[in-house]
Amino acid sequence: MTDPTCFCHVAGVYCQRCDLLVGLPGLHVIGVQRDEVGLRVEVESAAPPVMGCPVCGVVAHAHGRQQVELIDAPCFTAPVRLWWRKRRWVCPEPSCPVTSFMEQDPAIAPRRGLLTVRATRWAIGQMRRENASVQGLARQLGCGWKTLWRAIRPVLEAAADDEDRFAGVGSLGVDEHIWHHVSTKPVGLGGRGPKEFTGMVDLTRDKDGHITARLLDLVPGRSGEAYKTWLRDRGDMFRKGVTVATLDPFHGYKNAIDDQLADAIAVLDAFHVVKLGTAAVDQVRRRVQQDIHGHRGRRDDPLYRIRNLLRAGREHLTDRQKTRLEGAFAADERHVEVEVAWHCAQQLRSVYHQPCHADGRRIAEKVLAAFPACPIPEIARLGRTLNQWREAFLGYFTTAGANNGGTEAINGLIELARRVARGFRNPDNYRLRMLLIGGGLRI
Repeated sequence: MTDPTCFCHVAGVYCQRCDLLVGLPGLHVIGVQRDEVGLRVEVESAAPPVMGCPVCGVVAHAHGRQQVELIDAPCFTAPVRLWWRKRRWVCPEPSCPVTSFMEQDPAIAPRRGLLTVRATRWAIGQMRRENASVQGLARQLGCGWKTLWRAIRPVLEAAADDEDRFAGVGSLGVDEHIWHHVSTKPVGLGGRGPKEFTGMVDLTRDKDGHITARLLDLVPGRSGEAYKTWLRDRGDMFRKGVTVATLDPFHGYKNAIDDQLADAIAVLDAFHVVKLGTAAVDQVRRRVQQDIHGHRGRRDDPLYRIRNLLRAGREHLTDRQKTRLEGAFAADERHVEVEVAWHCAQQLRSVYHQPCHADGRRIAEKVLAAFPACPIPEIARLGRTLNQWREAFLGYFTTAGANNGGTEAINGLIELARRVARGFRNPDNYRLRMLLIGGGLRI
């Protein structure tokens, strides 16, 4: 294998440039070859002055070498195979249970592992930073999916089991998402289990007030019980450290917060509050449209033509768009309900766009007082809903604008990773992959 024109290893002298290029501390390059498979790098360690038996400590005798092939990180656009000429020793002590043993270096590769530590770390880094799929990384390494995942999974599991990663969480977000769209049978019966996962996200601000959201965990199901159980498992110290808990308008999560995070301020997410107002306007438009025309919206119906404009913020509308709105409202006196509902939704939206939180709170309190008495049934129902969430709605203005935006950002990363992988079959693998993508593991 050794090229006679390469002076990597001549008369027991190692080439420092080759050793530096390969970068494996303790190992020296003695040969390099490139073929259609990729690069093959032959390495060995320098002979130690003395080697003791790992069990009894008696000085062992050298007993030749054994070549072990390892998968290393790709280099120069090619897969790399590391051929490690491991030294073997024999223990001379008759009573020692060890007859012979080979050299091991956990910094190079785990015992009986097929991948080097460097290859495993490289693959994990590509998955985290570049949203690479396991199959794509396995192709670059020149191995199979199962071979690569068997090396990665123990590393991710050890990091996920580390309770220290939950330390320092002061603001906690929660949200649900769908992780598959197939059978909900239990995993052991050919299905993939529940479609929903509940995700917990760290939304703690740093000293400069910035948020770097990180996914803390994923648990199967979408229920208050799932969230409550997870909070209970974290312990008293974790729960006492959480001072703000953001959520969507789902009473199951709110009940879990009230039960396990009694000292935390629950905050209703601003995006979902505005979404409730926009949905109310759309409901009014559909009802009025049906009452007037007796059918669903059609292309030439005035209200149907402005359906998208009704969802936009007032400050984003151009003069032409404002004229279109006014024209649609004036086309029929019965459109006044839609016009009033739109102004109500804009007022609700404006609570989050004031110069200071005090001004926003004043408008929010006016909304809570006025909406339930509105003669438009959809707006009155919206007012009652907001009053049910009154404390969580107003909590936004006492927590410097806490919201669930970071949680939604993590959901976006999860969706991207799921598309890259073209779906997942195993919920445990899914959880580990998403914890890695979402920054919840310390690796």
